[in-house]
Amino acid sequence: MKKVSVIGAGSWGTALAFVLAENGHDCLLWARRSEQVEEINERHTNHAYLPNTTLPANLKATATLETAVTHGDVIVIAVPTKAIRPICQEMNAIMTEEKLFVHVSKGIEPDSHKRISEMIGEEIASSNRKDIVILSGPSHAEEVVERHPTTVTAACQNVESAKEVQDLFMNHYFRVYTNTDVIGVEIGAALKNVIALAAGITDGLGYGDNAKAALITRGLAEISRLGVKMGANPLTFAGLTGLGDLIVTCTSVHSRNWKAGNMLGKGKSLEEVTAGMGMVIEGVRTTKAAYQLAKKHDVTMPLTEALYSVLFDAVSPKNAVDQLMSRMKKQEVDDLFGTMHFNE
Repeated sequence: MKKVSVIGAGSWGTALAFVLAENGHDCLLWARRSEQVEEINERHTNHAYLPNTTLPANLKATATLETAVTHGDVIVIAVPTKAIRPICQEMNAIMTEEKLFVHVSKGIEPDSHKRISEMIGEEIASSNRKDIVILSGPSHAEEVVERHPTTVTAACQNVESAKEVQDLFMNHYFRVYTNTDVIGVEIGAALKNVIALAAGITDGLGYGDNAKAALITRGLAEISRLGVKMGANPLTFAGLTGLGDLIVTCTSVHSRNWKAGNMLGKGKSLEEVTAGMGMVIEGVRTTKAAYQLAKKHDVTMPLTEALYSVLFDAVSPKNAVDQLMSRMKKQEVDDLFGTMHFNE
């Protein structure tokens, strides 16, 4: 049994706490709102995020960050990307001993272009962190708490730390693989939200399976091109945190990024979509970062550019699709990874 604290009681943080508690670990879930903490502790539910789910009786919650940070030898960070730095700063001020950090967020910081593990590394003093592991893959919280078979990846340059996280979470319905390609895993996790927004738009416009298949395939090519340019292993994008996560996020009604894109495709404004979702749409923020990274690394990313124009330049979704379809002719295989050579 390990002592684990999960920071963030949204749907995914709660689902992971569910797994940890079922695995017999001493898990403490932190939430900002005292009413939410009271509901989890007394009624064993978190109805706002996971309705119709009964949480394990041994899962406890707290609204006191110091209590959560002191409790866990392992700290799982499950907050939106924009909250990573503030929450890490708060935790760093409290910590007095080394912890193993696991993050499950999916995004890139605009302007700085930092991946989440880099942000955590900048905000948590090296004396306070044993390591930083990324847990990512095709996984919806709603299905995990139903104990549906789910596979994810624990990524860290130190494979022993990845294995420690693998042992924490793995059970008969939640399978965890390990990977040392931190860049590839984080880039795949973040950019799939961009493509999922675009997939929702095509569905909202009423286009069919042909368009969806093309979007996922060409989206994977864009993610791979940028990831490889940033130092990722190209094979990572054929795995769970690349193709796997892309498929589930672009096709599932559970995906908030797909839902947001679908509403945009049906004519809603970004402001209307954001107000109506009630949860963070990571793909919007990440689209800006991906657009900036494409320019910085001189990588061709037409889908990302088209989505950026819809979100931030007031181009209509229909016009953006028309512009994509009228692009210059390309040779498919050469276009997958640009001029990258696998033996470099």
